[in-house]
Amino acid sequence: MAKGLSARAGISAVTAGILLMLLGDFLFALNDAMGKWLVASFAVGQVLVLRSIGSAIVLAPMLARQPLSALYRVEQPGIQIMRVAFATLDLSLFYAAVAYLPLADVMTFYMAGPIYVAALSHFFLGERIGWRRWLAVFLGFVGVIIALRPSSAMLDWPALFGLVGSFGFALTIVLNRQLRATSDATLVTWQAIAGLIGGVFLSIGHWSPFTFGELMALLLLGVVASTGHLLLTRSLKLAPASVLAPLQYTLLVWAVFLGWLFFGDLPDAQTWIGAAVIVGSGLFIFHRGNVKQDTSPVLPTDSSHG
Repeated sequence: MAKGLSARAGISAVTAGILLMLLGDFLFALNDAMGKWLVASFAVGQVLVLRSIGSAIVLAPMLARQPLSALYRVEQPGIQIMRVAFATLDLSLFYAAVAYLPLADVMTFYMAGPIYVAALSHFFLGERIGWRRWLAVFLGFVGVIIALRPSSAMLDWPALFGLVGSFGFALTIVLNRQLRATSDATLVTWQAIAGLIGGVFLSIGHWSPFTFGELMALLLLGVVASTGHLLLTRSLKLAPASVLAPLQYTLLVWAVFLGWLFFGDLPDAQTWIGAAVIVGSGLFIFHRGNVKQDTSPVLPTDSSHG
């Protein structure tokens, strides 16, 4: 009987983890849709500044529970600086891309993040991957090229913003893996501070007046993103990463739905094909990593532009 109760408790924890992951993914997609709406009226730098201030509302209680030294006595300071630099690059370019492209198109580029990570981890983290996963990495790149539309449009600034931003996202994840001893609150706080500093520089000469309602929306952007991050972090404590990893692709589903609902955007056939190739390649990499048990699945909580 005791074994039965233990099994049921385990199932309940896994179910709770799955539900938290799904809710966290929805909040990230909602954050992205809000960001697209806000950058239509405000400069990217201004959005970054107020988003970072909004994040402080959620982060403050977390920071209060740890010593102040946890913020400045960090492991590998050089890697910490590189991480926040790439995270800020990722966030800035994401908002720059969604200002011009449909949300689902930009999210398709970012869904290739785990594929980039698989390739980068081989070289930077010494995580060996076999020929099957190398083939999946190659096919994932093919999916990105399909989504980019092989033409002169590939060189358009918005598409390049999305592509370079997704590489920044992947590099942030790789660096995160080298900073496992750093608390989540510390990582997110420095990311918010870097976003604030970067936003201040980017908003010089581009600061627009806002109403009280618009200010609340800009601050809510940070609250939603930080809450989503906390939900995903908690989900990983309740359910195995191998179970949760494939669920990150619900972000693409939500991006399509919210893009259609709020902006009237629907992906064209070429974007759907590219997304299918990218998702298929990513799921295969997850599967092989789980079978070989030599790498941990990449999740949005590792790092997120949300």
